[in-house]
Amino acid sequence: MKYIKYVLLIFILTFVVAVYASLYTVNKFPQFSRPVSINLNETHVLDLDSITVVATTQYQANSFKKFMQGRHYRKAWETPIKVPVLNMNSYGNGLTPIKKGGGKQTKSLKLSSKDSFVYSLRSVNKFPQPLVPDFAKKIGLSNIVIDGISAQHPYAALIVANLSSQIGLLNTQPQLYFVPKQNGLNTYNDEFGNKLYLLEFETENKNFTHLENVKSVVETDDLLELKQKHMSNVSIDKAFFIKSRLFDFIIGDWDRHAKQWGWVLVEESDKLVAKALAADRDNAFFYVDGVIPSIISNRFVVSDLQAFEKQINYVPALVEPNDRYFLQNTSEKIFITQAQILQRELTDEIIENAFKIWPKTFRDLDANTLIEKIKSRRNQIVSYAKTFKAHIDKKGLIEEPLKGCEDLNLISPLQKCFDCNNQ
Repeated sequence: MKYIKYVLLIFILTFVVAVYASLYTVNKFPQFSRPVSINLNETHVLDLDSITVVATTQYQANSFKKFMQGRHYRKAWETPIKVPVLNMNSYGNGLTPIKKGGGKQTKSLKLSSKDSFVYSLRSVNKFPQPLVPDFAKKIGLSNIVIDGISAQHPYAALIVANLSSQIGLLNTQPQLYFVPKQNGLNTYNDEFGNKLYLLEFETENKNFTHLENVKSVVETDDLLELKQKHMSNVSIDKAFFIKSRLFDFIIGDWDRHAKQWGWVLVEESDKLVAKALAADRDNAFFYVDGVIPSIISNRFVVSDLQAFEKQINYVPALVEPNDRYFLQNTSEKIFITQAQILQRELTDEIIENAFKIWPKTFRDLDANTLIEKIKSRRNQIVSYAKTFKAHIDKKGLIEEPLKGCEDLNLISPLQKCFDCNNQ
């Protein structure tokens, strides 16, 4: 017993030393949205159609750091990519900044266009410092959280949007741009200029989808207020939402809380039917390996933080409060039918062709592996759908407000589920 204690102590000390040793390879002077072969101070970038940039050098690592903190998508983050240049004055007849936004890791800028659409510039580079726990800062482990962003693929959103459009699902239609400093950014020029962004439609907008008879596009809190005002005259397309959620399972997007969705309101016989609109694809294809991330993402530690593998590790952890809120009392048959539809529509050809929108250098890095995983998950989606349904039922009605809806003054039944007031 005495020797076991010594062995355990040596193991713990060795692990702690290894963790801190992996932090010493941090790039202390990382570059973000770094142009290749041109000097921004000497080039009028707005005159260019495109520019080649490196997203960031922040995640460069030696073999030991990769062993401890994961290989992830480090190579993709530092591989040059050629992207179009965004001129604020010419896109959409002119874009005007409205206000800053963003979550805990993404810097964003809301824009309005002269043709009355609302867009968002969302930074490709992430800044997760607010996510670092105080204790991690105090003991010098901040880099583990910051470095974890390398588990996100910088250009996954482009593939996901292509795939979802091919099978009739709604998305914010992200496009990749380099945004140089320019007068069109107004007071945001210094903060947002000379960086790499996804330009996409906001989830509060006029109709930018292919759907007809659309009244507007709203966010989840607005949908709930409409429901309270008009009750049975407002519903959601449950089958469409289920299909959207099962697609999330196929692409490994584990972060799908209520603020990650917009709703397209379609007028049908004097009633409104809301169709789910997926936004924010930062965590699609999320992949972790390495000693530390593998421990953190274990189902017994952070169960929903799941690596994108050929099989889903633990479906119950992927059930979101908004799933329970919108899908209570929904027949299992609808889940199975939508899973079968996904299997038919998401063909091998569609999956393979989607990755052709990436430059060859990025396809060579990750495409084959990702394609295999998508196909594998698609083939198992009926089984996942049954488990998904079972655990929505098992977890039951929500007890806390949906994310982003905390300030709503909803009637009691509507606080627990979307259709509770109709029962």
